[in-house]
Amino acid sequence: MAVLRTVDRPLDGPWEMIVTAPGACTNPDALDGLAGFIPAPVPGTAAGALRAAGLWSDAAPTPLHGSDVWYRTRIEGRGRETLRFEGLATLCEVWLDGELRLTSRSMFLAHEVSLDLDGPHTLALAFRSLAQDLARPHKRGRWRPQLATPGSLRHARTTLLGFMPGWCPSIDAVGPYRPITRRGEGGRPTEIDLGASVADGTGILVVGLTLPDAAGPVTLHCDGRTAVLPETATGRFEGRLALPGIALWWPHTHGEPRRHAVTVEAGGRTFDLGRVGFRTITQRRPFAEGLSLAVNGVPVFCRGACWTPPDLVGLPGDRAAYEPLLRLAVEAGMTMLRVGGTMLYESQAFHDLCDELGLLVWQDLMLANFDYPVDDPAFRLALETEIAQLLDRLQASPSLCVVGGGSEIEQQAAMLGFPEAVWRTTAVEAMLREAAALRRPDLVVVPNSPAGGDLPFSTHAGVTHYYGVGAYLRPFEDARRAEVRFASECLAFANVPEPASLVDAGLTDPRDPAWGLGIPRDRGADWDFEGVRDHYVGALYGVDPARLRDDDPERYLTLGRAAVAEVMEATFAEWRRAGSVTAGGLVWLWRDLAPGAGWGVVDVAGRPKSAWYALKRAFRPVQALLTDEGLNGLHAHLLNETVEPVDATLALTFTTGAGKVAARAERAVSLAPRSSLTLSSAALLGRFFDATNAYRFGPAAHDLAHLRLSRTDGTVLADAFHFPAGRDAGPRETGLSAELVDGEAGLALRVAAERHALSVHLALDGAGRPADNWFHLAPGSERLIALHETAGRPSGTVRAVNGSGTVRF
Repeated sequence: MAVLRTVDRPLDGPWEMIVTAPGACTNPDALDGLAGFIPAPVPGTAAGALRAAGLWSDAAPTPLHGSDVWYRTRIEGRGRETLRFEGLATLCEVWLDGELRLTSRSMFLAHEVSLDLDGPHTLALAFRSLAQDLARPHKRGRWRPQLATPGSLRHARTTLLGFMPGWCPSIDAVGPYRPITRRGEGGRPTEIDLGASVADGTGILVVGLTLPDAAGPVTLHCDGRTAVLPETATGRFEGRLALPGIALWWPHTHGEPRRHAVTVEAGGRTFDLGRVGFRTITQRRPFAEGLSLAVNGVPVFCRGACWTPPDLVGLPGDRAAYEPLLRLAVEAGMTMLRVGGTMLYESQAFHDLCDELGLLVWQDLMLANFDYPVDDPAFRLALETEIAQLLDRLQASPSLCVVGGGSEIEQQAAMLGFPEAVWRTTAVEAMLREAAALRRPDLVVVPNSPAGGDLPFSTHAGVTHYYGVGAYLRPFEDARRAEVRFASECLAFANVPEPASLVDAGLTDPRDPAWGLGIPRDRGADWDFEGVRDHYVGALYGVDPARLRDDDPERYLTLGRAAVAEVMEATFAEWRRAGSVTAGGLVWLWRDLAPGAGWGVVDVAGRPKSAWYALKRAFRPVQALLTDEGLNGLHAHLLNETVEPVDATLALTFTTGAGKVAARAERAVSLAPRSSLTLSSAALLGRFFDATNAYRFGPAAHDLAHLRLSRTDGTVLADAFHFPAGRDAGPRETGLSAELVDGEAGLALRVAAERHALSVHLALDGAGRPADNWFHLAPGSERLIALHETAGRPSGTVRAVNGSGTVRF
């Protein structure tokens, strides 16, 4: 029997588009005879259509908010149909045959319009000038943030992308950026409600749907089990199905993200209602003591990044746009992505993929920094509707775990000196909690990001935006001293892309004035995030970054890439160690919004940067960490987040840079599923050894410590390094070598070093990327690096930051 999908049909045109002066055309009839229409994909944006037509420049984006933008198409049919508009950016009128049928003032609301069709009709969408609307008189807020301009944006329900100087290009989001679909009357279920929960190991599936022409019983199917849905009102069927022993949904690092198909059968037809996952999300401690999540009763260290759209111009929402980026997040061991309040709600395909791949999602409301007019009835109603639609749309998404009231609203007001009575976002929090209790009671609600302490940005409470290590130029030790409970933002740097990406962008010389245009900065600040990166270059390698930039720009960029990788790994080693109070850290930012050295750990073309490789090592589910405990020596922390036990060999070696061994210990370890183990260097060695050079009884006996966790067959699971006297990046002979070999999954690169090699980095001549990069090699050690997405026999170069030459392969 065929299974029928319960989705609407896309209304994909063909569509055409034209840009006009604001108010030039009061209705669609005025468009007749105008020249300048271009093809326009729907869903899509006006900027995307202009780009496809060769009328768009990334270097000088065409302003669109100051104009009106019209879309039109022909629609044909007979009978009653419903058009659904998933997202219209931002001030939009919908016209059918010259009659105004809908006016929308929010790009975050979906709308439905019922039509009586009788043959061919003309459908037109008028996107009115947002700039004109923002310029009219508005009531001013109690504060005006530096983040975005103009201040009247507090009244608009539109993305802040394009309005944040220093953060992203001024690209105007205009158009039907989410799907437009059509649905005929009758025949398929509508008003579908799905709810999945777990109680004492039993999955509970609650379903409601409307099917007025159902002939006979409506039977619910899931996981090979069935239940008949009672008719609770005419054409409305509701019921529940208990599923003892159901396979649960897990983050991909902790288990399998199992989902289960849900169908209903009625009158000989079977309808697909989608897939659901069964899991619990719980807060392990009071929010004031810090956000800390458990999934299915198991604590999960939430690590990942703050999400950015796949393409700022076209704002695509299809699987093809999301999947490569989300798979990179999975490969990096990320467990959570946060969709922050400065961005936009992502489409259903994003959430479906996160469900499928096992990535937790923190979803903010699209509110950030402004004093929003929640006391205005119209604004409040629109926001309540927005929240309800969001939670209804994601009602069956197991990956959704946290919903937040927005970004840096409380922080903005508090930093301007307002008292708590002003900066607490009580109204929005109450709205969000009420809606979540009704529609998604399984979710954790966060008032705002950051929030929770005496000041909303206190690091040791609630959730914080931690930039101590980073923008505030604090030493690595501050990551522990700050007692961060959960960093919903952290570690922002102007991350330098790999050389191939810089060549593609025409940005190879950091002395070129064009280079500075791609450096992110906070509006009004007299510093930028390249200066933040440079600070750690100087601190780690003992060089003058400004002088190095002038004298040797290539090495300046190399040390910049290496420095951010070191900072990322060192910070997360502190946060993931046994005994840490930190339960999560989300890096700012996932992907660049423009070419150049942006915040992203992935560049604008989707290529990983050095920071991504560092996070991939820092986020390993089976992990080995080293922390400097001063007079107590080094501590080795072993983590196993997986469901399988790990039997391994642990080796801790202290050597000089040339490879002379000062001390060494090795022992077999068994890590139970979802367990941790901490061992001091003294316990491993069985004697005193000044592992951190803290006692200063004489010249240091070693330059580095290397911790390696490997399986009994020699496969390295994880390793970590400690440099008691710092990182000496001075060029020397390291005996670096590289050769292509046949690996289990194809060609791989074996990289070895006779002496210590610092921040070894690979560059392929053509397409492809290594599985790891910007890693250290201990003296006399080697690594086997898989090569992904290569064509033919790859070639390229291998270098070390402290190496004196280049190795070709």
